[in-house]
Amino acid sequence: MRCSTCGEDLREHETACPTCGAAVLVRPPVRAVGLEVRSCPRCGHVGTGVKHFQRIGNVGVLFGFAVASWFMAGLVGLAYYLLRRRRMICAQCGLGWQHARIPGPGATDRPALADPVHTHSVGGGSIAGESLPGGGLGRRVLGGAMVLLAALMVSIGFLEPQLGLVVFGSVVGAAGTSTAWWGLQARETRRRAIMDRLQRRVLLHATEQGGRLTVTEVAASLDVSLAAAEGVLDSMDDGLRVRSEVTDEGIIVYEFPELRHRPSLESGSAG
Repeated sequence: MRCSTCGEDLREHETACPTCGAAVLVRPPVRAVGLEVRSCPRCGHVGTGVKHFQRIGNVGVLFGFAVASWFMAGLVGLAYYLLRRRRMICAQCGLGWQHARIPGPGATDRPALADPVHTHSVGGGSIAGESLPGGGLGRRVLGGAMVLLAALMVSIGFLEPQLGLVVFGSVVGAAGTSTAWWGLQARETRRRAIMDRLQRRVLLHATEQGGRLTVTEVAASLDVSLAAAEGVLDSMDDGLRVRSEVTDEGIIVYEFPELRHRPSLESGSAG
């Protein structure tokens, strides 16, 4: 085993690195889990995949394809259904479940296995009520299909010409644009919710580690990629409550001053 901060070789049962003094991250034993339990690399959901059309957004996509291909008797929608009906996806973010991986150490002890949508925890802390808002995929696809259908109706109305078809197509186009915009807003809301969730989990872990974290520690704790962990930490780095510094060994360390000085602040208030 190596130190996550400086890379020094560690002996078994050591609680601190003899070189840099960093605390050794001790993980609880991993319980055996079934092969169907996986961890989503995008949102961190730990559990099992669901069928593609169990997500309402994908049903909206199917409907959008059917509407957009009405002149072909909905063949595009039928082809989409046949291609996706057996596909398994993440229950929260919709990522293909073939990209999921075996949960990292400690992940099986999270309440997320019992209720992956509503509860997540890191160490001793927990984050409840964590159901994510919808991403608006169905609304975006439906809105796009309505815009295409409106363009077709307006074009036919000008070629015929039929004023009523032009007016109706314009109304459908306006409604489709509004629906697509609504879906885009929902996607941004979902992205912010995912980032807020990850930031709260990082804060819980920083509290446990005394206010100093590295990208590797966060990636291991949250069971996400190094790039995702670095993105979350960089989004929190405001130079005040969270700041980063490079050690003499060239390691980027993220400090949480309010957490690092918490013991002295508590002793001062008690005095």
